[in-house]
Amino acid sequence: MILDALVSNLPDVLAFVDESLERRNCPMRVQMQIDIAVEEIFVNIASYAYSPEVGKAEILIQEDHDPDGITITFIDTGVPYDPLARPDPDVTLSASQRQIGGLGIYMVKKSMTDMTYQYEGNRNILTLRKEFF
Repeated sequence: MILDALVSNLPDVLAFVDESLERRNCPMRVQMQIDIAVEEIFVNIASYAYSPEVGKAEILIQEDHDPDGITITFIDTGVPYDPLARPDPDVTLSASQRQIGGLGIYMVKKSMTDMTYQYEGNRNILTLRKEFF
């Protein structure tokens, strides 16, 4: 799926992902975790990758080689940004003591089985993998 990186396109992205998950009988609990991760990543791309311009986002789903999970890759040509390089927030601190930002990516990292980032050919490539069981 390739579409404009606009928050208003989030429902289309979620429908694309959910269709694949439902076709594969993904457990609802896992589907909800994946939906939250997809929302966080896509909204970050839409909000920060091209600001103030609008660019494209590509979402690839690899399901054929992994019967017990799914791999979702997000690709954009926006500002280079490795969300995995950012230190995790100190979740032992109260919300008022923590620095702003980073909690969403932290939640994605904790809920996915694996996450990788690379910058290649002027493209940010962020890959999430989630096992179903």
